[in-house]
Amino acid sequence: MTSYFEVEQRDGAARIGKILLSTPIRTPHIIDTVSLNDPTGPFADAGSMWDLSAEEAMENIRKIRELSGDDAILILPHQDLTPDVPDDVAETIAKKIEMEATGPVGRIYRHGQDVKKADLYIMEGAGSFQGNARKFMQRIIEIRETIAPDTALYVPNLCTPANAAMLIYLGIDIMDNTRAIVAGYNDIYLNTSGSYFVDSMAELPCRCDACAPITLEELKEMPKAERAEILTKHNCNMLEAEVALARERVRAGNLREYVEGQCRVEPWLAGLLRLFDTQYGYMEEHAPLARSNQLLATTSESMTRPEVVRFARRIQERYTPPETDILVLLPCSAKKPYSISNSHSKFIRSLGRNRRYVHEVIITSPLGVVPRELELTYPASHYDTVVTGYWDAEEIKWVASCLSEYLSKNKYSHIIAHVEEAYREICEIVSKELGIEIVYTSSGSVTSYESLDNLKNTISGIVAEGEFGQNKPRSDLMRAIADYQFGPGAGKLLVPDKSKIKAPFPKHQVFIDKKQIATLIPQYGTIALTIDGTRLLAASDDYEGYTVTIDDFLPRGSLLAPGVIDADEKIRPGDEVLVTGSKAIGVGRAMMSGKEMVASSRGVAVDLRHIKKADQVKD
Repeated sequence: MTSYFEVEQRDGAARIGKILLSTPIRTPHIIDTVSLNDPTGPFADAGSMWDLSAEEAMENIRKIRELSGDDAILILPHQDLTPDVPDDVAETIAKKIEMEATGPVGRIYRHGQDVKKADLYIMEGAGSFQGNARKFMQRIIEIRETIAPDTALYVPNLCTPANAAMLIYLGIDIMDNTRAIVAGYNDIYLNTSGSYFVDSMAELPCRCDACAPITLEELKEMPKAERAEILTKHNCNMLEAEVALARERVRAGNLREYVEGQCRVEPWLAGLLRLFDTQYGYMEEHAPLARSNQLLATTSESMTRPEVVRFARRIQERYTPPETDILVLLPCSAKKPYSISNSHSKFIRSLGRNRRYVHEVIITSPLGVVPRELELTYPASHYDTVVTGYWDAEEIKWVASCLSEYLSKNKYSHIIAHVEEAYREICEIVSKELGIEIVYTSSGSVTSYESLDNLKNTISGIVAEGEFGQNKPRSDLMRAIADYQFGPGAGKLLVPDKSKIKAPFPKHQVFIDKKQIATLIPQYGTIALTIDGTRLLAASDDYEGYTVTIDDFLPRGSLLAPGVIDADEKIRPGDEVLVTGSKAIGVGRAMMSGKEMVASSRGVAVDLRHIKKADQVKD
């Protein structure tokens, strides 16, 4: 925990924060490597222990602190080692350089060693991980799971314009311009697409203040020292611009879309993105419940991004379909939510009055399967993908696995698939795999008169043959969203049989005995709870979760992390949470994960919507 760093905004593992010196420093931040030798700057390196004795190091710390006061993060004396140095050797060395200092400090993080309190941690040997995606991933996750969440992380000698956005996406707060400077002195021109030797270039593709006044020919004819100065300035300009762009992407909530494209620049970056996506626990913990912007699924990596995998998993783990025995599988549509699209309007009209007897599930990439009740819930109503009519093998495999898992868990007496092309291929794969019969009703085009009549007649014939349970559209929708959002069983607690649902779709409100329990939020397809709603969940012995326990005070406005005693580890940014303590009960929206609330010493934990004194809440 630290008193000098505060996270203000998150986009998954990426975050925007402030280093709280007299002049606050916005992160992600690029340190000028040269300035580390300036004790009056915001970051001051107290030097290497390779050429200093313990007494000299302590004297150096004292001098720097006298010059900077508490207005610089002092990187304590260290002996830089590569990650391959044996742990016993590194531990022996570490005992010789254990230094303490007043004010904000930075410490070298060494794998396997005890972590002391610091305001900034520096990944030892970070530059040696270039090109080794697996080891870098392992080290980042190790560090992040060891240090306090509200502490800044610095990776030196690694950042370039091409990889800056990826480093920020993975949770790096501080980088430096070492590689940009070294490249400049080696006649290397950097930009977001990679690196270029000046001699091999035909023109300068940049118009920054270093490049605009000169031509490439003039640059090549300059003395080496002058050329190095201009190239270094350009490289650092590109680096600063890329970090500023990444900050804007974090604010907009769409950094992931950017890095999915940017990772194509280097194989190492593509490897990082794919490997980090395999670490679902780490990545999903930081991913918000919903985003206000559109989710663009335009690459193969879109199928493994945390929000997509979370949606598919919650369908399997939390969702309970309505009590109907007839399943109708439908293709997705470009327009969202699906039900307002031209094609789905036709499907719905064809089902007619028999629609109450069927359960509709939409097949789509990259989400897999989307029950009709969840078509409004993020990201089902918020994604856009490439529409070419062609599905690659990975898409078909992923969506088929989602449908297979769904049909393995949920049994139907009749399954009708009104699909064509890749959708039908997926259904046939699953039918063969599970040994189940699927009836196909489309003949050439799902929206042709012939196909729609066939769908209508097939459903009518099945319904006429026996008695089938009927769905309850409003109740089923609210229960499905509640289960998806809060976990299995929440739907029955929040929307019991005696409840009433008022207001037209998509602004349903749930009432029990004239008390409002919940409201559907159309923007995200999620549920906002009242205090009565959260108490229903908290009071049940069959349900536990999404509760934040606070100390004995009555919060005003936002709940800050220092006031949190405990929080459910299932809580994610954007979740609806119950806030409870000896003096207060309230409800609000989580601004950080449950684990982060407990471990942080700064920052807003919950944006409170309703708060009452505990003794004012009546049963």
